[in-house]
Amino acid sequence: MPEHAHEWPVLSLFVMGSYLNETEAGTKFISGPSAILYRAGAAHRNTISAFGFEQIEIEFDPTWLGPGLLPWEPVTAWIGGRTGREAHLLAHACDEETREDRLRAQIRRFLKAARQQPGCEPACWIGAIAQRLRDGTTLKISDLAMEANRHTSWLGSAYRQAAGEGLRETAARMRVERATHLLRETQQPYASIAYEAGFCDQSHMNRTFRRVLGRTPGSVREDRRAFRGSATGR
Repeated sequence: MPEHAHEWPVLSLFVMGSYLNETEAGTKFISGPSAILYRAGAAHRNTISAFGFEQIEIEFDPTWLGPGLLPWEPVTAWIGGRTGREAHLLAHACDEETREDRLRAQIRRFLKAARQQPGCEPACWIGAIAQRLRDGTTLKISDLAMEANRHTSWLGSAYRQAAGEGLRETAARMRVERATHLLRETQQPYASIAYEAGFCDQSHMNRTFRRVLGRTPGSVREDRRAFRGSATGR
């Protein structure tokens, strides 16, 4: 995605996938619960990973939000931790049935809470654990704990606090990412995709898609047709 900017402030909420985000504030690799606020005119460029990236972008008139809530910095990123978790919940609250007044109140609450949380990068071991889950979506927490030479309960608690989601949530999201890629890029049957992505069966994949994306695998596969039509100008 080439460098671009917006005429209004934009709040970008992570949904799934990963990407390299480049702004005047630096370069960040983002692959988990997070939010980035770009003030009007703040240029940014994203390099999307092989499995793609999905986010929710909320562009708004500052007067709609109300005074005193936008950070002064051109770009503010909240990655992982408590604020990452709140960003994750806000993303799930954004659907077609959300009323405008309710969405505004939720964004205001998020920004008020985020201003009280110091921004910091997650520890390097968080990324290593996430990468292991991406490489092996069927890995058990006990396997990860053994590799890290840590107790299972400690690893689970420390990971949730630092990443903004639990290990099982990350593993489920990684399976959905892999399955989404296959649904959009291949004609494989659903059962085959479920097995390759690490789900127990197709029913397990369906339930996880609804929980993680609020969508079905069938609706995601329909994206393939829309993407191809857009690419050919039809």
